[in-house]
Amino acid sequence: MSNIDKRNRLNEEVFTYKTTKDNKVFIYWKGKQVTVLSGKESEKFLQRILNKDHKEIQLVMAKITGNFKHGNEKDNRSD
Repeated sequence: MSNIDKRNRLNEEVFTYKTTKDNKVFIYWKGKQVTVLSGKESEKFLQRILNKDHKEIQLVMAKITGNFKHGNEKDNRSD
C-alpha cells in the first residue's frame, strides 16, 4: 500500500461516508458530497470496507470517487 499513497494523504480523513436507511451511501471528500451509491453498488461498497482499517477504507473511497489520484487536486483553501 505504501506505493499507492506516497504522500500519505490517506492517513488524513479526507473521505467520509454516510449510510441512509434505504442503504444509499453518500461519500464526501473534505465535507463535500462527491458521489452517491445505491443498490448493488452500495452493497458492494459496504462489503469491501467490512473489517478494514482506516487507511484501507480511505483507499476504497478514493478509488470509487474516481479522479483523486493524479496529485493535482486543488486544496480549496482561500488564501
